[in-house]
Amino acid sequence: MSAATHLQVAILAFDDVEALDFAGPYEVFTTASRVLARTQPDRAPLFSVHCVARERTPVRARAGLQMLPDQTFADCMRADVLIVPGGVVDAALACPDTLTWIRQTSATAQITASVCTGAFLLAASGVLTTRRATTHWEDVADLRQRHPQLDVVEGVRWVDDGGPVSSAGISAGIDMCLHLVARLAGMELATRTARQMDFAWTHNP
Repeated sequence: MSAATHLQVAILAFDDVEALDFAGPYEVFTTASRVLARTQPDRAPLFSVHCVARERTPVRARAGLQMLPDQTFADCMRADVLIVPGGVVDAALACPDTLTWIRQTSATAQITASVCTGAFLLAASGVLTTRRATTHWEDVADLRQRHPQLDVVEGVRWVDDGGPVSSAGISAGIDMCLHLVARLAGMELATRTARQMDFAWTHNP
């Protein structure tokens, strides 16, 4: 990893998003930057993490938590890593602007990943097509039915076969994002990040 490496992480926010689907990845990437800064205090943060929504108005998560996006679809110029969380995704699936933004942002991102039912959004946007994928155990059958071209697997924490990455439900998104930190910046930083978070990281999917 070059000392000049600086990666933009965009996490999609929408009404009825699962709070931990969003907050888990946010915590992983911001903690990784903080942990790395202890040994490289003069470098720019490794990850800049942004909450991106269709509009710059509060987003109400599934359990009622409100979040204020810091970027909109219009002003999110670039994402090296795109994270699409899940939750109740019906309204997001019915929003052409959301699906278009996912598709366009994914086209130039190094990594696109979904948490939980975010896999439905990747599939509906045309980003996740014929590859292996996973989602929350309750939604595996539905994902198979809606998108029979996918090889939907269950009993795993995440799937990474070189294309879009997907994770199982909620807390599995933390495992997946630690895996992404390892992939982007090395296993040592990922391990230190998990320890800082006091999280029992499942290294193998």
